[in-house]
Amino acid sequence: MTETRSTPDSSVTAKLARGVVAGVIAGAVASFAMDRFQALVSPLMPSSGDESEPATEKAADAVATTMTGNAMPEADKPLAGQAIHYALGIALGAAYGVAAEFRPAITAGYGTGFGLGTATLLDEAAVPALGLGEAPWNAGIAGNAYAYASHLVFGGVSEMVRRQVAGTLTR
Repeated sequence: MTETRSTPDSSVTAKLARGVVAGVIAGAVASFAMDRFQALVSPLMPSSGDESEPATEKAADAVATTMTGNAMPEADKPLAGQAIHYALGIALGAAYGVAAEFRPAITAGYGTGFGLGTATLLDEAAVPALGLGEAPWNAGIAGNAYAYASHLVFGGVSEMVRRQVAGTLTR
């Protein structure tokens, strides 16, 4: 009697691989675009008088403290915060890339739904819940608009890059 092994369908494997590769690249490029957008727009934002540490730097410090038992040195926080920003963007891009391969309807609106979803789930819910930033009702209209605009850039660039990269990979 011969043993049969169940192997994943090659088209499913190809879609998964294409989604991950395209999504990782899209997430990295979109994180950069979002970072540049924020660098251009943040000087135009009204000063709230609260020059608190960015959520990404707080997250990096929390990770360092959990892993080493020591707070992160102040001089290292900006770079560590950027690492958190890019790592999260790349992970979100990978998830989006895979989702887009299996459920193309998720790309409706050319990534705007993805951008709005990340803004709502991350900036408006997770960041305050983890104590890394203000609740949306305390952030003011300008702060919330800035967060949503930044994530719309992230979502739109993610979709633009994902489509380009996925289109170059063999189907």
